[in-house]
Amino acid sequence: MADVHSKEIRSYNMSRIKGKNTRPEMLVRQFLHANGFRYRLHVKDLPGKPDIVLPKYKTVIFIQGCFWHGHDQCRYYVVPKTKTEWWLEKINGNKSKDALNIYKLKQIGWKVIEVWECELKPKIVGSTLHTLAETLCHLGKMPQN
Repeated sequence: MADVHSKEIRSYNMSRIKGKNTRPEMLVRQFLHANGFRYRLHVKDLPGKPDIVLPKYKTVIFIQGCFWHGHDQCRYYVVPKTKTEWWLEKINGNKSKDALNIYKLKQIGWKVIEVWECELKPKIVGSTLHTLAETLCHLGKMPQN
């Protein structure tokens, strides 16, 4: 099956996809900051360069895109009909790297939280962020306002 876009348009569309400071990531960061949590971003010294690092809680947060990280049983993870083999190899490689990075982080004593893109959709974002805050509060004392 042929692509519905020309090679140039497909290349342009793919070049617009960001790896850092995505809308879901910004949503979580704004929530955490507004609720008194302080964090670092994309710490290069940690496996997988986590999106958000909360040193006080010895916790990292990965904001995962459902498509790019192969979120199983998610409506936003649909394998493309073109270049299917290539995409499956790419997405499965991402999943393997994610698992390895999470394992390495846990081995050195970090707690890992994954927040999926689908969990940040308008209908459920409130409950997702509330659960995130509760989880962090259980890991340490509530930050002082």
